[in-house]
Amino acid sequence: MADEIKSPWMKEEDLEGEGTWFLGDEAALKSEQTAQKASWKTKTPKGKGLTIFIAIAGLISVFLLAAVTLNLQVPSSTHKESRPKPPQPSKPAPTPVTIKHQEAIPSTPQLRDTKEYILSQSWNLDSPPTTREYFWTINDAVLNPDGVHRPMILINKQYPGPLVECNEGDTIVVHVENKAVNATTIHFHGMFQNGTNNMDGTVGITQCAIAPNSNFSYKFDVKGQHGTYWYHAHHSAQASDGLLGPMVVHSKKEEDLQKMDYATDRVVMVQDHYHNLTAELLMEYLAPDQENNEPVPDNGLINGRNVRDCADFKGWVCNTTDLAIPTIDLEAGQRHRLRIINVGAFAEFQIQFDEHPFYVTEVDGIDVHPEPIHRVNVLPAQRYSVVLETNVTTASTFWMRARMVTHCFKNKNERLQSETRAIIRYTSKEEKTSSQEPTSKEWPDAIEVICRDLNTTALRPVEVISPPPADEVIVLRANFEIGDWRLARGFFNESTWHANATHPSLHRFLDSGVQITSVKNPIAINEKAFERQKEFVLETNGIRTIDISINNFDDGAHPFHLHGHKFFVLLQGRDGYPPSAADLPEYLKSHGLLENPLRRDTLTVEGYAWAVIRVVLDNPGLWAFHCHNTWHAESGMLMQMLVRPEVMKDWKVGDEERGLCSREGVMKGMRPDDSIWFGQFRQ
Repeated sequence: MADEIKSPWMKEEDLEGEGTWFLGDEAALKSEQTAQKASWKTKTPKGKGLTIFIAIAGLISVFLLAAVTLNLQVPSSTHKESRPKPPQPSKPAPTPVTIKHQEAIPSTPQLRDTKEYILSQSWNLDSPPTTREYFWTINDAVLNPDGVHRPMILINKQYPGPLVECNEGDTIVVHVENKAVNATTIHFHGMFQNGTNNMDGTVGITQCAIAPNSNFSYKFDVKGQHGTYWYHAHHSAQASDGLLGPMVVHSKKEEDLQKMDYATDRVVMVQDHYHNLTAELLMEYLAPDQENNEPVPDNGLINGRNVRDCADFKGWVCNTTDLAIPTIDLEAGQRHRLRIINVGAFAEFQIQFDEHPFYVTEVDGIDVHPEPIHRVNVLPAQRYSVVLETNVTTASTFWMRARMVTHCFKNKNERLQSETRAIIRYTSKEEKTSSQEPTSKEWPDAIEVICRDLNTTALRPVEVISPPPADEVIVLRANFEIGDWRLARGFFNESTWHANATHPSLHRFLDSGVQITSVKNPIAINEKAFERQKEFVLETNGIRTIDISINNFDDGAHPFHLHGHKFFVLLQGRDGYPPSAADLPEYLKSHGLLENPLRRDTLTVEGYAWAVIRVVLDNPGLWAFHCHNTWHAESGMLMQMLVRPEVMKDWKVGDEERGLCSREGVMKGMRPDDSIWFGQFRQ
């Protein structure tokens, strides 16, 4: 739709070599860290460097001697040549490369082999820009990820979805054929979609859903980003019915940006799991008198698997014959990168590996200097890469524990096992891999009982970026309000979002004429094209930098996600109030909070707390900003950022995209309209 628009962020060189290392509160690990820093990266031995120096010195001596002997003048380093260099032949443009990822579709639905989430060690980081083409058929099926059979939505009859893996600079093409009963879309979480806002996959904002028996192709360039991401349905609560999978983007500088070497690299997805269809759960949640009564999960999954005792689910169809506890095989005596993604709807997970501290090295696609911890809190849609060393000699199997922080649940689910486990299993070329269940000891300190982000104040990005000054401070109030007919809905300020499934925001804005429907002020709420009570749209003209002060007046935690951008995390607090708009600039400067702050795309504001983020709004388009708790988003806790409309004036809605809006069944799977409850009272 448009050419790439580069960001004005200024990058600074890290003049301190390895940088300043920020230690956390893990006192027991501080002494270890000092000893291990030297071994994080393989360094050139000093003796080798001396040998190279002597060899170079010898060559220079020979050259000088030859020059004197032949009575030749050795030019100084500043000597200018009197004649221009002969023209050099231009390098031929690289031949376009296309790789088709067309996997075999099994005859019956099945769980995907988790080995597919182990990244290849032979992956070529220096391959030329490549078009990577995927072919996905969306099906309804019945599957039993933990033993209990339930209806699911699958990609190519497998769950979870396939790994999408590429290099920065590649082009991704995903052909979607929808054979499911409901309409759907695919959103590639965290992708900037620079110049392809129409490929963001958000129903009611950038596109209409792909109706049953319809096709649509997503095509976008992966530019200016790398790291760990994922994709999921962005239509109602369908992601929790199975329509999700991981995405990894490699950088040519990956080995330098990751400050710890590792032998293997893999994806580890954790999620809450429901045995009922999300449409049924959503209907109950949105009904009258259900404030803060989010559906409580029945179980947890690791890479789409778990094993439960069928005796706990009487009346359900349950079979665990072909299931086993998830295992993660790691070679002993090595370091291993685990890319942890919370692909769930609601639950926060606190993750640990018994007897193994580890280092956080990436947050939401941003490489950070290694920080030692032994537990990591991951809320929905967040990603953390951790590097774990398999150096324990007392055993060869250990538990990975992914615990839901159940403090956030209003009700108790008697069937729920809040701790989901996988086996970390040491492997060796000389010895047979153990098949015994672990007897490992967990960490002795108490687990988290408050739903909130990992404390990231010590995490510093490897690539240093100074945030530009803010042009404006925007104050958002996030809360639930009980309105007519006792319906509790999520709000940003005075707006609760209602999707227009057949005429999305982007289409309406472009169809009405950008010059007519955009606002005059550089930063303002657009009420010319959008009804504020249903579509809260913040418009920014030109490249603008804003601070967003988010105030959570709800007792639940909200993991907020911004599409199309990353933001700087400046402040998070739970006491009092954030600094006022007038005091904020000086406060940030005086407290050193503008010195290379963490950047990410999903930030949690815990109950009755607040946060301040800074975002450079430079990516043209209409972008969702919403709570990534599925139930909260579907209740209306979503707003939009309309960025740089002056660049959008020549954009047109494509025929394929417009055609989706008139297909039969385009509304199927939508959240129920509030009007179905009008006139109803509950005693």
